Amino acid sequence: MSKIRVIIADDHGVVRAGLRGLLASANLEVVAEASTGREAVALVQEHHPDVVLMDVRMPDMDGLQALRMIKSTMPEVSVVMLTVYANSEYLSRAVAAGAAGYLLKDADPEEIPRMVRAAAEGEVVIDSDLLQSILAHTPVSEPSSLAQVDLTQQELRVLKLLALGFNNDAIAETLVVSRNTVKTHVRHIFEKLGVSDRTQAAVWAVRHGLVE
Repeated sequence: MSKIRVIIADDHGVVRAGLRGLLASANLEVVAEASTGREAVALVQEHHPDVVLMDVRMPDMDGLQALRMIKSTMPEVSVVMLTVYANSEYLSRAVAAGAAGYLLKDADPEEIPRMVRAAAEGEVVIDSDLLQSILAHTPVSEPSSLAQVDLTQQELRVLKLLALGFNNDAIAETLVVSRNTVKTHVRHIFEKLGVSDRTQAAVWAVRHGLVE
């Protein structure tokens, strides 16, 4: 099986070096490094990585602008925002632009490779505290009610676990079903809610009281 290919985008060389070592020790391949947002976009187009670890604050195009450009041209590339800012506005903007995750630099170092692997698989682990902070900054445009979206009882169970941060394997184990069954439920949930990723689905679940 080929290694997960990663680009690191951070304007501090010492941070990039630390991340490179951490990812290499976890058997993840760093294919390029960028020190600006614009450079990150160019390197993504050149290397077609699986995941980008992207700082928020960088010169010559910040990470959020770079995120939007990457997702508009290469939506299959997963982008994880890695930052010192526990800022709900940044977080909500990242979610809206299609970020696969938002991780603080003071997180447990072991969390970073785990997040990269989850992003590469299309599975985002959502921190419930960060989700709550999104809600205050996420625009509300007549959200559908539970009755309107017509989720089945099993889909509701899957959505609640998804919002609690469970990946597909953990959901399958909890509900005693196959991983493929979970993937099918998740796809149907996205279609019914009118969302495109797990973060948006989790926000919907919190907003509608499925997760406290």
